[in-house]
Amino acid sequence: MRSPIPTMLLLAGTRSGHGLRRTVFVCRPSDGSLWILAAILKLQLVAQLKLGAMKISRPSRLAFFLAGATVAAFLIPSLRAATAEEQDVLVPIMALFDGMAKRDAEAIRKPLLTGGTMVLMRDGKPNQMTFEDFADQAGKPGTTHIEERIHDPLVRIDHDLAVVWAPFEFLVDGKVNHCGTDLFNLIRLDGKWLIANIADTGRKNCWVK
Repeated sequence: MRSPIPTMLLLAGTRSGHGLRRTVFVCRPSDGSLWILAAILKLQLVAQLKLGAMKISRPSRLAFFLAGATVAAFLIPSLRAATAEEQDVLVPIMALFDGMAKRDAEAIRKPLLTGGTMVLMRDGKPNQMTFEDFADQAGKPGTTHIEERIHDPLVRIDHDLAVVWAPFEFLVDGKVNHCGTDLFNLIRLDGKWLIANIADTGRKNCWVK
């Protein structure tokens, strides 16, 4: 489901002879509000320069700050929201990660195309394996909790073919073990997206928040 685009209240202010005059604009990111806001603030600054010889009051600075904070907190994240079609492409990837976390070989195989392969680049050398081998290996019982997380996925779709490029972190017992970039090639078969092959990079020198 596509993430809703929030309606925003943009606060802008100018200094007049009767104090701070505030204006509230109700707009949506899809209406090009980022550019509208930039134009409004520019016009207000020009007006203040003419009236106050570059003297900007503290209330006006606060109004400018609030307007900028609104854009940073609401507009930019909403523009990054995935479309419904992109969310569908990500479903088998999340299912794969869930199967890995549960160490469930059958759940790992389910979102994978039969006969697919993967290439894990480690220290400049490729480690190649089939999906079957990976499922057997990742599905073995263990005492540690494993989890793979991706963020900021770049999704490209052309009919029944899709590619997902995403930075990832692999955690063991809640701590980052390694990180890198995942590359997934997917196909849509009978209306269902499946992972056709996987490649990734892996390194230990990860920056951890």
